[in-house]
Amino acid sequence: MKIPQSEILSTARMSRIFENTVATYKYYWFASLLDLFIYQGKTHFEIWDVMVEMVVVVRAWYPACFFHLSFGKSDSLYDACLELKDVYQLPVNIKQDDLRNWLHRNKENRHVRSVLRFLPQNVPYRFLRPWIDTSDDRLTVTRSQTFENGCPYALYKEQATMWIELNKDWFEYFQANYTILRDFAYWNLALFLQVRNPNVPNIPNKLLKDDNRGSLSKQHEYWDFVIQHGLDVHCIYTDVPLHKGGYDLDHFIPWSFVSHDLIWNLLPANGSINSSKSDKLPNLDKYLPRLATMQQQAVQTCLRHDFRGKIMEDYLSLGCTLPEFAAMNKGDLLECFRRTYAPMHQIALNMGFEPWNY
Repeated sequence: MKIPQSEILSTARMSRIFENTVATYKYYWFASLLDLFIYQGKTHFEIWDVMVEMVVVVRAWYPACFFHLSFGKSDSLYDACLELKDVYQLPVNIKQDDLRNWLHRNKENRHVRSVLRFLPQNVPYRFLRPWIDTSDDRLTVTRSQTFENGCPYALYKEQATMWIELNKDWFEYFQANYTILRDFAYWNLALFLQVRNPNVPNIPNKLLKDDNRGSLSKQHEYWDFVIQHGLDVHCIYTDVPLHKGGYDLDHFIPWSFVSHDLIWNLLPANGSINSSKSDKLPNLDKYLPRLATMQQQAVQTCLRHDFRGKIMEDYLSLGCTLPEFAAMNKGDLLECFRRTYAPMHQIALNMGFEPWNY
C-alpha cells in the first residue's frame, strides 16, 4: 500500500517510516499523531497525550486485552496493557472514553507512568530516522527543531517533560489524506501481527474492537425455527430446557477469537451461563459432543421442514454437504467437530484465553 505523494513535502521519506520495524510502537505512534492532529486539532502537545492515544484511540488495548494477539518478543505494549488491566481491575471491554479519562486522571500515578515509560524512550526519535539519520537522541531533538529534511514534527525536552510540535507544512497533507494514512498504518500493522499470529483468523478485524457488532437476528430466526418445529433444545452447559424467546446465543469458541457469527459456532444457551462464560473456552471433552449432536439435530430438523435460510450455507465450511452432515454417524460427527474445533481451542488457550467448565 502506497501513500499519496507530494512534490513539496518529503513524502518519499514518509513512505519508509515502517522499515526495519520490530515492534508495534511506530504503527500506533503514527495513527495516534494523526488523530491528535486531525480530530483534536492539536499542533503542540506532550508525549503523554500520544501515549494515552496509543493505548486508547488506536486501541492497542483491544488487540492485547480483548483479542489476546501476540505483539512479539520485542514489544512491551502488550504487557503494559495487561498489567494496567490486572493491577487496576479495568474491564477488558472498557469504553474508549472511560479508558482515556482514567489514564489522564492517573497521569501523576508513579506506577502507571512506570508501566508506560518505555513508549517515549525510543519511538519519538526512531520515527524520525528517515529524515534525521542518527541514533543519537539528543541530536535528533536539536536537529528536529529545524525541521531537517522537512520532518513532520519537532521534539522538545526539558527535564522529565517532552513535547511535540507539528511541522505546519504537513498539516494540510495530513488533513486531506487522513483516511489513507491511517489505513496505511493499520495495513502495515496487520502484516506485522499476522507474522506473529500465523494461526489466528481475521487479524485485520481484530485491530479495532467494533462496539457495534452485527445483529444476530438471522441466527435467532434459525434456532427459533428449529424449536418451533419440534426439536427439544436444552442448554448444553446446564441441561435447562430452552424455548423460543427464552435463550441467549452463545459463541462456543469466543467471538473475540473467531470474529465471526457462523451458525455452527452459535448455539442457544441459558442467559446467565452465557454471561458467566463470557470469552472463556468450554471444556471440549465435556461439551463438544453435546454441541455436535445439537447442531446435527438442528440441520436434520431444517432439512425435514424445508427451511430455506441462506444461513445454512455456513455449515458447508465444515467440509461436507448438508445431507452428508445430517446423515453422519456419531463417530464421524464427533470427528468432524474435533477436526474443526480442537485446533482453534488449542491456539486460543496458547494465546491466553481462559478455560471454562460449568
